[in-house]
Amino acid sequence: MASVDVITSAGKSAGKADLDDQIFGIEPNIPLMHQVVTAQLAARRAGTHSTKTRAERRGGGAKPWRQKGTGRARQGSIRSPQWRGGGVAHGPKPRDYSQKTPKKMIKQALRCALSDRAADGKVMVVDDFAFDAPKTKDAIAALKAIGAEGRVLLVLTADDANAALSFRNLPEVHVLPTGELNAYDVLVSDLVVFTKDALPTADAPAKAEKPAKAAKAEKPAKAVAEEVAPTEASSDEADFGPDSHAPIDGDAMPDGFPVKGNADSMKFHQPGGRWYDSTVAEVWFTTAEAATAAGFTEAGTKASSEEE
Repeated sequence: MASVDVITSAGKSAGKADLDDQIFGIEPNIPLMHQVVTAQLAARRAGTHSTKTRAERRGGGAKPWRQKGTGRARQGSIRSPQWRGGGVAHGPKPRDYSQKTPKKMIKQALRCALSDRAADGKVMVVDDFAFDAPKTKDAIAALKAIGAEGRVLLVLTADDANAALSFRNLPEVHVLPTGELNAYDVLVSDLVVFTKDALPTADAPAKAEKPAKAAKAEKPAKAVAEEVAPTEASSDEADFGPDSHAPIDGDAMPDGFPVKGNADSMKFHQPGGRWYDSTVAEVWFTTAEAATAAGFTEAGTKASSEEE
């Protein structure tokens, strides 16, 4: 791992700092840097340029002169591109110049740019710019003390507010926070100056531990409804008198109750009847007389047909 001298803002030695090989010691990939920088510059373009075509120019609807007989070249509109004041042929229109660049390429291009500057000895580390107040005079003195010349890229942390305000008035100094460091600004600078706290490393920042989730309160157990066993009727007698019987499981015929009754239609069916087998009994009777006494009429009889 390479190291670089750390100096104070007064130009005195303050030890050494290690440069991470994964950031400052890789082989620069020139085509990659070119692609990323080109995309970065393209994204800066506003793309608001515009010209008017002949259709967007006002006027020109009438033919200037007749087609033949004048001796002049034929013309269809005074807003054609060859006319003064006419529209522009194939002129620029508003467009988006930004290019889609993968994040991994952007990060790798930055590492390549920093490695290129470090290989040329153009990376400097300053312990701190401890300015009591924003003052350009102090910034100029600090640059002279550390020997920074030419175009200087100064990388600071968010805590270096006074230093950022002091250096921003100098045209030869470009100030960037650590989160905005990019390949283009590194490559166009003659010297890259980091504060010790702003020096990038390959170690990922530690993730903040998530607070432990509060234990969920146990929900009170739902009261299990007691299954109430259906109380057996004191007798199998249905609601249609003592000679009737309620239906049982499987549509089986209770012993001694052969007549089927339908409570909805108030009809009854005797064994051997036309609809006896297809009818589902809602009540059973001992005899046809018992069904008639309960208010039922026999299905298929003349009286039943008239009622229907």
